[in-house]
Amino acid sequence: MPVAISHYCQKCLAPNALGQDFCIRCGTRLMIVVEPSSARFEVGEQAIPTDEHLLERISFVENRLSRLTERLERSLDLLLRQAQNSYFDRSLVKTLIGLLTDDGLVETTKLEQLWNDRCEMEALEQKETSKRDEVRLKILATPPKTDSKAFSDLVGEGFLAFADKQTDVGIDKLQRAAEMTPSNSALNLFIGEHYFRNGKTRIARTYLTKVHATTPDDVRVSLLLGLTCADDGDAETAKQLLSNAIEKGGSCFAGHYGLGWLSLVENKRRKALTHFKRALEANPSPEAHFALASLYNELGRYELATQHLNQAIELDGKYQQAYYLLALVYQRVGKDELVEETLSRCGAVSRTRKLSSSPIGRTNKSVSSFETKSLTIGLITGADGRLASALREDALRAFLQTGQNSR
Repeated sequence: MPVAISHYCQKCLAPNALGQDFCIRCGTRLMIVVEPSSARFEVGEQAIPTDEHLLERISFVENRLSRLTERLERSLDLLLRQAQNSYFDRSLVKTLIGLLTDDGLVETTKLEQLWNDRCEMEALEQKETSKRDEVRLKILATPPKTDSKAFSDLVGEGFLAFADKQTDVGIDKLQRAAEMTPSNSALNLFIGEHYFRNGKTRIARTYLTKVHATTPDDVRVSLLLGLTCADDGDAETAKQLLSNAIEKGGSCFAGHYGLGWLSLVENKRRKALTHFKRALEANPSPEAHFALASLYNELGRYELATQHLNQAIELDGKYQQAYYLLALVYQRVGKDELVEETLSRCGAVSRTRKLSSSPIGRTNKSVSSFETKSLTIGLITGADGRLASALREDALRAFLQTGQNSR
């Protein structure tokens, strides 16, 4: 006697006899065809063997797919509504900004710049958060043999403090954790980078030296440590580290700029000029043009100094030090009319004030600070604040994209 085969409904899972087109319980059209229509009128055994368990599974899967399709349709509808609402909100904001601009209450260009800066800042914060999470995992991967729980707690609390913008609290906890495991390279590197970024090169050197002792072939660590050594006046060690970083890792602005400064200390201006040109090639920034122009000014090559200063101003019209040095160069070549024009462009001093009696004339060494006798302290980061900041940021970014090291 043949076994009765049930066709399970994909919606309510009720069994239905073969040949049913609609579920006897809920009335849903059955989606599985278990036999051709002609087989219903054939006499004899079933031509197609079936399996009740398999049909149950297939019906259940079809039911789930049907529900998933309905949910996706609802989600798509919701996304379309949200997109439409966002469009209307954006149109309303643009209309309000237009009205405020027409009334002179809002500067469109300034508003767009502020908005772009805010977006970039948020993106940078997200990137920094992700990077800190990766560093934290690397640090915790090598805990000390004793007091590992206390070490983990200090590291966790330190990074939470960083996330809450409590930098001083966070770095204090991480330093306490570093005392528990002096050989933790990831932790020492994080602390060293923090102090290097904030211009505290002497403290940074302490931690970077520990990292370099365990990973002497890491070109990025060599670069950072070389710059801190240069800033402390250890010229020989700095030259060795910076040369090694450039040789193994490739050209970078910070490395060539540091070697250029060290060459100036030794009064090797031709060699310094070569490094400054390579620094400009590696990073054609306003700061690189300013540094090269400063050296040309000291060498008396005023035409080239003027050219690079104008390029620096073209890249950043708010670079005041570039205006100051350009005015000084114009004064030295006797173009007094351009001196007043240049100073008025940056709003530095009054037109009626003489350059010799202005702050520019009195502090020309701070504007063009490549006098070798003034380089015994603060070898790299001691002259110009903006140049120092650009140097540190470039050094921290160097060799990150390619991950070049010899480990």
